[in-house]
Amino acid sequence: MHSKITILNNKIDCIPGYEALYSLLRTTAKSAGKSMYVTVNNVHTMMEGFRNPSYQQIINNAYLSIPDGKPLQIVGHLKGNKEITRLFGPTVFENFIDWGRKDGIRHFFFGSSPQTLAQLKESIEKKYPGTIIAGCLAPPFAPMEEWQNEAFLQQINRSDADFIWIGLGAPKQEQWMSQHHAQLRKGVLLGIGAGFDYLAGNTQHAPLWMKNASLEWLYRLIQEPRRLWKRYFSTIPPFVLFAGIELLGFKHKLKKPSL
Repeated sequence: MHSKITILNNKIDCIPGYEALYSLLRTTAKSAGKSMYVTVNNVHTMMEGFRNPSYQQIINNAYLSIPDGKPLQIVGHLKGNKEITRLFGPTVFENFIDWGRKDGIRHFFFGSSPQTLAQLKESIEKKYPGTIIAGCLAPPFAPMEEWQNEAFLQQINRSDADFIWIGLGAPKQEQWMSQHHAQLRKGVLLGIGAGFDYLAGNTQHAPLWMKNASLEWLYRLIQEPRRLWKRYFSTIPPFVLFAGIELLGFKHKLKKPSL
């Protein structure tokens, strides 16, 4: 049984490594008899949950809510939890693709664009031959309420997938998983964010020293400044402030900012 903590009232499950996470979710996918979802969390999702009670409920109702970002691991250690380990989403994705080959794991990819999914499939077939890709689906660039979700869910159900990877970005992917996972017969949904782009070759990994120094956000900002500057400005400074207040033992009765 693993431990749990809360960061800004968001649940974080403390799994002691990638292999432990794979073993747990492989068993769940094969034997649960129903579909469940996993949120992969960073500073952005922690602040989104802090500001939005309905989104926080999605995180807290997840089967697992794992720490993708290094700052979450640091906060966990400062709270006295020595079990918490960063589980970087793209590494979770790639490890599960690799390890799943020997277990006959079936994967479904939902999100991104047709071009990225084609690149992703080509990369997996080259790097991890024998991977069972049960299906791919890129939803249209339109509001989620306009999507043909019933048809999407039927396609996923027909695929008999064990792991359903959702690459819509936060908060959209968590909202979609929460709304629709109960309509799936089986499988574990994982909100993987930019994981598709990493393995497809569209996004480069930060150097190890930047990852260890919690500076991966800076590396991504350099790659995609127009898309990411506003998100980082509105999440990183407030997170440092409010997580610091929490670590000092204050109650979060403060009025939540709307940046």
